[in-house]
Amino acid sequence: MNVNTMIEFVAALFILVGGLMAIVSAIGIVRLPDVYTRSHAGTKSSTLAVLLTLLGAFIFFWGIEGIISIRLILGIVFVFLTAPVGGHLIARSSYRSKVKPTEDTIEDELKDVLHPETETQSEKEE
Repeated sequence: MNVNTMIEFVAALFILVGGLMAIVSAIGIVRLPDVYTRSHAGTKSSTLAVLLTLLGAFIFFWGIEGIISIRLILGIVFVFLTAPVGGHLIARSSYRSKVKPTEDTIEDELKDVLHPETETQSEKEE
């Protein structure tokens, strides 16, 4: 087994794991109950999927072809910086638009910060 074969194997492994993470992300988006958990699945796992796929392509082109692709590096940096911020803004705008979370949600930590005028039932009993 020579070095080129090992580099191809590592690159293919990264791309394969990235594809599997994309499938996990798609399943999470379809199966999860509300916009907050779907946003989490859509940003965390799909960001990892895209990063692994681009990293596999970068390793392949660098190791086999001898090309350091600035476009791939910029793509990795761009996705790493913008995807989590976009997911956060989607969840934040959903919360501010008063989209209800699922019934399984235990605690709303932002309620006291953003809506201090509303009291919960336990606060009324005190």
